[in-house]
Amino acid sequence: MTITEVSKKFELSQDTLRYYERIGLLPSVNRNKGGIRDYTEEDCKWVEFIKCMRNAGLPIEALIEYVGLFQQGDETIEARKELLN
Repeated sequence: MTITEVSKKFELSQDTLRYYERIGLLPSVNRNKGGIRDYTEEDCKWVEFIKCMRNAGLPIEALIEYVGLFQQGDETIEARKELLN
């Protein structure tokens, strides 16, 4: 999916999606040969999760910490649960 499609699907601005990628909330989104972002299903799941957590009031800083813990693997599950409480 292109950034335009993802933006419309999740009702987030393209600038917001770029910002989330820049600060590390979204993993690096692949780009096609023309340099256009090509969002995968996994990328879209992250966008949906981030939007849900932001709507629930979780601060950006906590989300950044959560993503960092997630990338460290299953040994951080308890820390992630604690962060969301």
